[in-house]
Amino acid sequence: MTQRTQTAARPVRTTRAAQRARTRQGRRRLRWGIVGLLLAGALVALLWGAFHQAVKEIGLPLQHEDIIRQQAADKGLDPALIAAVIYAESRFVPGRTSSAGAEGLMQITPDTAKGIAKRSGGTAFVLEDLATPQVNIAYGSYLLRELLDRYDGDVAAALAAYNAGPGKADEWGGASLSVSDIPYPETKAYVEKVLGVRKQYRAKYKQELGL
Repeated sequence: MTQRTQTAARPVRTTRAAQRARTRQGRRRLRWGIVGLLLAGALVALLWGAFHQAVKEIGLPLQHEDIIRQQAADKGLDPALIAAVIYAESRFVPGRTSSAGAEGLMQITPDTAKGIAKRSGGTAFVLEDLATPQVNIAYGSYLLRELLDRYDGDVAAALAAYNAGPGKADEWGGASLSVSDIPYPETKAYVEKVLGVRKQYRAKYKQELGL
């Protein structure tokens, strides 16, 4: 009688063990499912952030923002203005050389660079240094600061001089120059472009530029 009872009870214990095993398995699957959802969510957020940044930079690229911030602080410039000049000159594409021999991100000519090196005490400067973002942005920012000082802070006049030379900007009115006074279509379009893009950089890259 005892043997038959023990034999009959075995299927019950086996069934309960199987149920517990299935329960544990179900819990493990649930935990892994939650982990998978969390990882998927993090991946989606990462990809969306990268996509959003890429879309933003297609129309309005920004690189070397750490250098731009440093030079802006060092020379008392609006970082958005530096970024806008780089955009107008090279669209942040490195290694560009114009037909006039201007080089780099801010398109500095060798003669201009030599003059800046002399005035700023850059005794170790060589022309090849213009290919490096640090030197090119530093020299371009130095020139912007000089031109703004020359024209009493008038941004339009400084930009006109950056594009066409101080001699022409002086002829067109100097510190009292307005965009409408610029007779050269190319220079006028350049100044208008930089001023417009400057506003966009201030709006879209406020955090990156430290504004």
